[in-house]
Amino acid sequence: MAAEARSPRARYREQNRAEIKAAALQQLAEGGIQAVALTRIAKDMGLSGPALYRYFAGRDDLLSELIRDAYDEVAQVVGRVGAAPDGDARATLHALAGAYRDWAIAQPHRYLLIQGTPLPGYAAPPDTLLRARAVLGPFLKVFAAGEPTAALRPVVEEMAVWVREEKGVADWVAEHTGRAPQDEAAATALAGTVLAWSQLHGTVGLEVSGQYAGMGHRAPTLLTAQMDTLADSFQL
Repeated sequence: MAAEARSPRARYREQNRAEIKAAALQQLAEGGIQAVALTRIAKDMGLSGPALYRYFAGRDDLLSELIRDAYDEVAQVVGRVGAAPDGDARATLHALAGAYRDWAIAQPHRYLLIQGTPLPGYAAPPDTLLRARAVLGPFLKVFAAGEPTAALRPVVEEMAVWVREEKGVADWVAEHTGRAPQDEAAATALAGTVLAWSQLHGTVGLEVSGQYAGMGHRAPTLLTAQMDTLADSFQL
């Protein structure tokens, strides 16, 4: 049965929430997370302060919505990357890393919102963890088929304990790989994904924040080399 049409009141509320979020993103782009101010948004929209609080409980509530939206969008971007022809896991890894970087470079203010310096006193809601894991899910599938070298065995062993002891992690790995917690491939997938995320976060974060300016290399070249080194380590 088709869903019932939303009422005019519901549509008006959704429209106002969308406008408030758009205004907050503009402030974020112009001055960073510290620049997001509900009072200024309300003034620009012609609303009273109390009226704005009918849509968001406060700045932290608004920031949480922006964080959820950012994670969901980058998860969609990464999730659209299909497997490379002939099952080339290395090529798929490069494509996933490239999609992640492209999104961050195109929207640096949103990338820094979810991966930058935490705002003092702000705690992201628990559901953002699931959204963050959704971003990395496709990487799990790539590394599940890997064979880690001896140097990586300590990392794989630590991941084996983690995936066996934490149900949320086990469910996440199983969703993307079909592997049970006791399967060594589950720990291998987790180890590769954690290492890939660490390198992605480091390289992309430094690029987005302008730390590579004036240095004698291009960030995409560095990221490609890092992913190749990681692929070698897992014999992809």
